[in-house]
Amino acid sequence: MIESRWPVPAEGCDCHHHIYDLHTYPLKQTSPVSPPHGTWEDYLAMRAQWGITRSVIVQAMGYGFDNRCTLDALAASAGSARAVISMPQGASDAQLAALAQAGVVGVRFQMVPNSGNIMTWDDLPEVARRIASLGWNINLQLDGRTLPDYEALIADQPCNVVIDHVGKFLEPVTPQDPAFDSLRRLLDTGRVWVKLSAMYETSRTGAPDYQDVGVLAQALAHEYPERCLWASNWPHPGQVQRPNDRDLLALLDSWCPTQTVRDQILVHNPAKLYGF
Repeated sequence: MIESRWPVPAEGCDCHHHIYDLHTYPLKQTSPVSPPHGTWEDYLAMRAQWGITRSVIVQAMGYGFDNRCTLDALAASAGSARAVISMPQGASDAQLAALAQAGVVGVRFQMVPNSGNIMTWDDLPEVARRIASLGWNINLQLDGRTLPDYEALIADQPCNVVIDHVGKFLEPVTPQDPAFDSLRRLLDTGRVWVKLSAMYETSRTGAPDYQDVGVLAQALAHEYPERCLWASNWPHPGQVQRPNDRDLLALLDSWCPTQTVRDQILVHNPAKLYGF
């Protein structure tokens, strides 16, 4: 088990987790590895083990445009969570305003091929235009190796963009790779953020430190502490062997140069971005 270097701040935030209430909301879409049943109550128990009190519920792609499971968990959170949803383009301005009042802060775009995609790149500008005045963000997951192809489009959006999972380079790259430089340039805009999360999805070196992806996370924590977020990706959909959840949080300590930087990533950045 990886040991934490510093005490965990209570106001820390897990910026990406899912809720799968498979009894109330059975999945209509399936993947080769079925996601584990994980309710809001199950997640609260996990969050308590970390010792943090805030989180961002991200719509599970298996539920498509049906946000009821996510929104039920959001309501149960009593203000301790925010939510990122899947937004049909037909949603009215009044519906979006009501969702914002309830604690929704963004729209998910899953652009990794064959990952349950329900939105397209062509949808992104119109969605971004509609949510910009609400202060929402585009939550974007893509193969980081394609960042140079989409860098201009991402930078051109009128709202914040949050990129998942250390850029999610499906084949890990080095910090000197042109695609990683593309991520750096996007962070330089001041309107793009990146989650230090889910290294296990792309790492070839594996647990416990996922060194090939960890070196990218460390570079981001050192170079862009004001643009980084931490997330668990609980309950780890698509994984045959689930990672050690406590180790995932402790890894953040190993990437950050100081406790001040760690706390900025864990507390202050998400408080600013998500309105805690």
